Amino acid sequence: MRLALRPYLLIVPALLLTCGILYPFGLGLYYTLFDFSASKPQPDMVRFENYTTVFTQEAFWNSAWVTVLYAVGAALAETVLGVAVALLLHRSTLVGRVLEKILILPLMIAPVIAAIIWKLMLQPSVGVVNYLLRPFGLGGVQWTDTPTGALLSSIAVDVWVYTPFVAILALAGLRSLPASPFEAAAVDGAGWWYTFRRLTLPMLWPYVLVAVIFRFMDSLKVFDIIYALTEGGPGDSTVVLQIRAYLEAIRFQRYSFGISYTIVLWAVVYLAAMVLVKHLGKIQRKAAEVTT
Repeated sequence: MRLALRPYLLIVPALLLTCGILYPFGLGLYYTLFDFSASKPQPDMVRFENYTTVFTQEAFWNSAWVTVLYAVGAALAETVLGVAVALLLHRSTLVGRVLEKILILPLMIAPVIAAIIWKLMLQPSVGVVNYLLRPFGLGGVQWTDTPTGALLSSIAVDVWVYTPFVAILALAGLRSLPASPFEAAAVDGAGWWYTFRRLTLPMLWPYVLVAVIFRFMDSLKVFDIIYALTEGGPGDSTVVLQIRAYLEAIRFQRYSFGISYTIVLWAVVYLAAMVLVKHLGKIQRKAAEVTT
């Protein structure tokens, strides 16, 4: 009997975790059908009126555009820099081994703490960044006080925190690649660029795409870095969908309406993940063909 029950007992933790996730999600989805707010503790059912209001608001489309800009910019920069750093560290040298240990330091700092540190460093008058740039005539830059500067500064902090994550994944991928294709290319006299373009990159793409999926998904639902650095300002230039949901549900106390924003964001993240994971399967098959 114990042997027969063992498979069911093993899935109990996963089942409890699934229920712990699905219950609040389902409850939140149910609340979006009402008009819960601080001014209306006895709500009425409004069905899909909250979603209709969300999609007809200019603020939603502005937040959606800012979210896409942030996610694409951060994921692209982190991927390029992470792969470049991994290629530099792939050579087994003393400097590379030391830098590999230093590389994980940003990952050991909570993103909100990192954003607060960078907020102080980017202060126009007393920040260390402008102090270091002053000899080059760039000491008066308003890093987070302009719409473009605030968005770029938020992306830069995200890149500083999470580029090591991409680099570590890419470095693990580089070290797991088979040696025989590279040995054959060296015998044929292939150059570094040809080897990288025809062998290294195609076989490394599955690892890179896994990092892209993780970072793109996280960037779509970013909250801590932007809120700690700019609080969505100046104006609404850095109000991503997660910040907009917080403002509606907590600050303006329109609970059902704010939850509707999070459900829409969940749908966007889910669809993006489905597309990227499907593309990952194709990349893995192509990488297997290159290996063979």
